[in-house]
Amino acid sequence: MKNLLKEVLKHEVYPAMGCTEPVAVAFAAATAARLLKGRTTAVLVKTDPGTYKNGLAVAIPNTKGKKGNLLAAAIGSVARKPELGAELFKGLPAARLKEASALVSSGRTKIAVDYKRRGIYISAEVKAGRETALCVLIGSHNQVALLKLNGKVLKRSGGAGGKTRLPYKEALKKASFRDLFREAEKVTPEELAYIKKGVDMNLAAAREGLKLKKVGYYIEDLIKKGYLKRDILSGAKLTAAAATDARMAGAPIPVMSSGESGNQGVVAVLVPWLVGKAFGVPEQRILKSIALSHLVNSYIKVFTGELAPICGCAVAAGVGASVAVVWQRDGADVKKATLAVNTVISDIGGMLCDGAKSGCALKVASSADSAIRAAWMASNGEGITESEGFVGATAEATIKNIARISSLGMDKVDRIILEIMSLKK
Repeated sequence: MKNLLKEVLKHEVYPAMGCTEPVAVAFAAATAARLLKGRTTAVLVKTDPGTYKNGLAVAIPNTKGKKGNLLAAAIGSVARKPELGAELFKGLPAARLKEASALVSSGRTKIAVDYKRRGIYISAEVKAGRETALCVLIGSHNQVALLKLNGKVLKRSGGAGGKTRLPYKEALKKASFRDLFREAEKVTPEELAYIKKGVDMNLAAAREGLKLKKVGYYIEDLIKKGYLKRDILSGAKLTAAAATDARMAGAPIPVMSSGESGNQGVVAVLVPWLVGKAFGVPEQRILKSIALSHLVNSYIKVFTGELAPICGCAVAAGVGASVAVVWQRDGADVKKATLAVNTVISDIGGMLCDGAKSGCALKVASSADSAIRAAWMASNGEGITESEGFVGATAEATIKNIARISSLGMDKVDRIILEIMSLKK
């Protein structure tokens, strides 16, 4: 496929305010509710396990710290502004929040998880008196597969059966790392400017996150007190963690996502940027490397799935960032890129995803650390090889191996994690 990078940037790299999954739930509810005339009287949401898990305990922007997919669905159904996309919680009026909170507290907003679903699936049914509207998202946080009003189908895409992918995803799945290198080299000046916008956005989120006295703040505190050295490793860890601190706390500030994930965007963008700056790499080359980081992240996710039981910041964005740093130093060296892929996945490939919450900043810090260490080793011709564990002979093989472990070997993990999380509620 021509312009693979363009498609990835269009569909998976965009500003997002708040955690991705609650935003997607709100978007589905808003898209359905926009079809209705009267005030919302009830909302019923059904999701895949990953979406349910990621939205269970994460704060929503502009709600004074309130959490969860239920409130997100209610907000979408009363705000009715799907055109805001992933920035749907931006500038949320107090009156709309009050109305949404009443829908939740009265029990008129309900949510269920469909354990048979794999990948992104969000169904939002909204009622206004006698009228009912339905919006279903499949395979993407913003891809409407089915839209109904009072039982009449207004829109049905090929994805409504959950079996088709967008064409660029099929092309990604067939690509090799050499193809991804070639795609990154095709980046246009306009795309570089857009990538730079993402850098600025994520750095701003990090500055906001340092005010919160969470993970990033305490890494900084260790440095100030002399227990850690101020270097590229500690700097990347604290900056990336702080940006995630801000997101997970519901700070009303956007980040540039990657692979449709804000936290993955933090890793995929900030790690190559900070490392490149520390080593004096020309800015245009750094931005090109971030284009490659986005491509690798998206490539891995077509195998692992959009919402896997393992942490995407580790096995997708962390890997993308590491490959980007290797490319900054050594160009399109497939052998060294493979060492970086193998080393990161061998290191933190088993990191579990237990939903979006403040603890994600810890995983982001670990991913940044692993990505930089693996890139430095790989750039010097060192790393984990196929003789060890589940690592393959090529980057592509290793990625398929970890995807197999995630989808087949960890098939029951999401359900067990959700059962544990739900008991706490």
